[in-house]
Amino acid sequence: MSKPHADNAEHEVVWDRFCDMLKHAGKQILRPEAPNDPFNRAEGYRYLSRLTRIALEMQVESGSAEFPIFMAPSHETAKIGADNPDNYYQVALINGKYSYRIRGIRGAVENINFSTKRGGYDTSGKLILSDLLEAKNMHFEADGSFELTLSQERSSENWLKVTPDTTQVLVRQYLPRRREQKPAQITIERLHSTGEVPAPLDPLLFEKKLLGAAQFVENTARMFCDWTKSYQPNVNRLPPADQALCQSVGGDPNIFYYHGYWRLDDGEALVVRIPELPSCDYWNLVVQNYWMESLDFRYFDVCVNKETAKLDADGGVTVVIAHRDPGVPNWLSTAGHSSGTMCFRWVGASDPVHPVTEVVTLDALI
Repeated sequence: MSKPHADNAEHEVVWDRFCDMLKHAGKQILRPEAPNDPFNRAEGYRYLSRLTRIALEMQVESGSAEFPIFMAPSHETAKIGADNPDNYYQVALINGKYSYRIRGIRGAVENINFSTKRGGYDTSGKLILSDLLEAKNMHFEADGSFELTLSQERSSENWLKVTPDTTQVLVRQYLPRRREQKPAQITIERLHSTGEVPAPLDPLLFEKKLLGAAQFVENTARMFCDWTKSYQPNVNRLPPADQALCQSVGGDPNIFYYHGYWRLDDGEALVVRIPELPSCDYWNLVVQNYWMESLDFRYFDVCVNKETAKLDADGGVTVVIAHRDPGVPNWLSTAGHSSGTMCFRWVGASDPVHPVTEVVTLDALI
């Protein structure tokens, strides 16, 4: 039996509101401090389309705490807030009143961690850590398989705590040689749900999720445009970021972040020098566009890390960001961009060493 026309009219209102919210999010691309040339404008609107794709996948298609599935919130063609090309990200929306089991096979991935979060970019704009479980504190079988339980009370050796207000579980896998490595394969299920199947589409719940997706787009775009604006006064510098701020939006507590804004003329290069490398699990430097998306790492060298970098004779490392290859080690391409953002991160560093930057002529390096 068809629904009453009044219900259909309500659906139309919700759809119009969804479209209006996306239209309003477009104002972030037109902010006065944002670049207004055709290339960056187009990239900005593509960014919004990518956020919309992520939001719909996360909120509408994968947004069931009763029947959770993992989805990728950042990947090659959709990126959020200084994404790391060396990370394979997965997220599942959950509800702290339930318990869950994650199963997987680690494979060749050495560094993988699981964290529960509360909040969301679609609501508070924050993602606050509830608990963190790292591979070094987990038990793996001889074949690399593992299980971990998510619950309010400890219930297994591999256990990740949830609280009543927990909203998601985030997985970070580090693949420093991403072209050669395959990520661990993992699944999630709600416990005590054997035999249950999802109910047919609930119109009211769908409307809520649809509007939540639109709110996700606007909140995310606004937040990271605000971040970029804050970096612009210190062009071509990589100062330590506000670590508490980074953690409040989902950052890994093991990471010490640096964020900066870069701008280079055709004949210039930005030299980033790390004088010494402290003991750490991992580090990397990523070149990004204005919208804090990593540049296209499928086709351009825009990221260098602990395993791929060539060290200097003194044990430090020098990275060069330039529009064309100057023929020196650790060159990172700007991939057709004249300006953008950048991120350096230490993971598990005993004593983070701050990068030193300098703009030089490209001829001085050739």
